[in-house]
Amino acid sequence: MRVDFVKMHGLGNDFVVLDARAQALPPLGEGMASALADRRSGIGCDQLILLEPSGAADFRMRIFNADGSEVGACGNASRAVALLHGKPARVETGGGIIAVEPRGDGASVDMGEPRFDWQDIPLAYGMDTALMPVSWEGLDQPGAVNVGNPHVVFFVADCDAVPLDRIGPEIETDPLFPERVNVNVASVTDRGHIRLRVWERGAGLTRACGTGACATAVHAMRRGLVERDVAVALPGGTLTIAWGEDNRIRMTGPATEAYRGSFEWGDFA
Repeated sequence: MRVDFVKMHGLGNDFVVLDARAQALPPLGEGMASALADRRSGIGCDQLILLEPSGAADFRMRIFNADGSEVGACGNASRAVALLHGKPARVETGGGIIAVEPRGDGASVDMGEPRFDWQDIPLAYGMDTALMPVSWEGLDQPGAVNVGNPHVVFFVADCDAVPLDRIGPEIETDPLFPERVNVNVASVTDRGHIRLRVWERGAGLTRACGTGACATAVHAMRRGLVERDVAVALPGGTLTIAWGEDNRIRMTGPATEAYRGSFEWGDFA
């Protein structure tokens, strides 16, 4: 069975998009997702995106990390899918229904409402998620927020100086986070700007993470460090994050289609 794909990226965070809305595909498991994501023997990507019909929204978006694990949300992929779809849409995800709207060379995405209760992150036991009494090798008192997937956020003087490639996987797999966690280290430049690096669960260091930008901005706003509309600069580029009075997060930024191709399903099944 020959299957078409679209290779896309948002600020360097790249995706292979499979569209099963018009033509059904065989079941996609973790093994096949990770095989397609492999950069040496597959197509190569940070996340594999599967579009399917939905009874609750215009269509459904499923998200598989490079290790094959399925997750509930991906902000950069949401912008890419909006660009691919070409018109405003409501999209069902594992983290809830979001609204996307293509804009020029990118998109604006209503990411929904953040969740702060420790059970919603989730954490292994109860604590204040605004100022958590935990630390890892000098990274201490983080905040936690769920924006469709779980994030822990550390504010530091210089996010570039943190050895995130080493400490990121340690925090991601800490027993405190039973579903693992995305790790964000951020530096507040001023009340309108944040610098951010992200270790993404199941994918590793990434050039950009849309949900990470949302989680970090909201946590900074919650702590009173920035205004309610900020620019978040990641290694791959900048996203604009606004947290409205209606408690909903809106993310705006670019997305790019890189190329299209096809593959034999049986080669990766």
